[in-house]
Amino acid sequence: MKKLALFLLLLVIAAGAAGVWIYLRVGEPFRGYQDAERFVEIPAGAGSRAIGDRLVEAGIVRDAVSFRVGLFISGKGRRLEAGEYRFDRAMTPLEVIDKLARGDVYVINITLPEGLTMNDMGKIFETQGLGPRSAFVRAAHDPSPIKALDPAARDLEGYLFPETYLLPRRTDAARLVKLMTDRFERVFTPALREAAQARGLTVRQAVTLASIVEKEASRPEERPIVAAVYENRLRIGMALQCDPTVIYALDRVGKYTGNLRRDDLAFDSPYNTYRYPGLPPGPIASPGRASLEAAVHPAQVDFLYFVSRNDGSHAFARTLEEHNQNVQKWQVQYFRDKRAGGAGGAGGAGGAGGTR
Repeated sequence: MKKLALFLLLLVIAAGAAGVWIYLRVGEPFRGYQDAERFVEIPAGAGSRAIGDRLVEAGIVRDAVSFRVGLFISGKGRRLEAGEYRFDRAMTPLEVIDKLARGDVYVINITLPEGLTMNDMGKIFETQGLGPRSAFVRAAHDPSPIKALDPAARDLEGYLFPETYLLPRRTDAARLVKLMTDRFERVFTPALREAAQARGLTVRQAVTLASIVEKEASRPEERPIVAAVYENRLRIGMALQCDPTVIYALDRVGKYTGNLRRDDLAFDSPYNTYRYPGLPPGPIASPGRASLEAAVHPAQVDFLYFVSRNDGSHAFARTLEEHNQNVQKWQVQYFRDKRAGGAGGAGGAGGAGGTR
């Protein structure tokens, strides 16, 4: 009887020791891989046992037992999220479980600002390590994602909505392009499309006008005014004479050097609004929300001209005489004084812009 009692006591002690050992193991950081980082993909619908096996195989946790005990202690066994996870340090099983329960999946932040062309965006796509620029440009030349909105589209210029996107590591160009066009459709709401139609603009024309506004106006409060200037010109059949359209025309054929010269204004392209009346054939960049709204809700003003004040703002004018006075003040005199070391004018550096 004594032997049986001793045996049971030893068994209890051993079980307790094993329990303590396992508990300590759950709180012990572990790293079983030599690389700087290790990625683990947790498939949707995977059970806790399958997840544990993947983590053990990747060297994230030491063994399946400590992972299962960690799940029991944490109570998070049913809250583990699918996705790709990045590990770059030793972690305890409890820390690993918490990471999966929070859904702290690895994503790449890619910011595509307003006013970029497809080519510009392709360069950022490549810089972020998502793939070659050519892959993005190739995907952006497929207009099918917005054919329902713009049947005349030959590519996605103007329809790739500028924003910060959180992407899985293996996102390809086609997937990103689809995300961007889906976002455009949500931002350019049915209400905005109806407003465009009420002003006699097709979706393509509205987005084209918005892209011009995006390139010309950097201050939010000026966007509706700039849109009004171009709408006023369109209404009376006056040439838009918009520098960014010429730059876009030159850039499309690899002739833009970074400096717009007077001779460039004669460049023969349907995008050159100095040579051809009306809106160009399509958008010249991707407009943001504010420019889209300005294009269909322009200010109620009768301006026909504007010129840069060289600080991001513009001087607007109703007549050519008034405009010429603004040009003299904000361009000719401003740069003359600047070269002379004077303070003439306001604001910082900048070249002439806006409608002539």
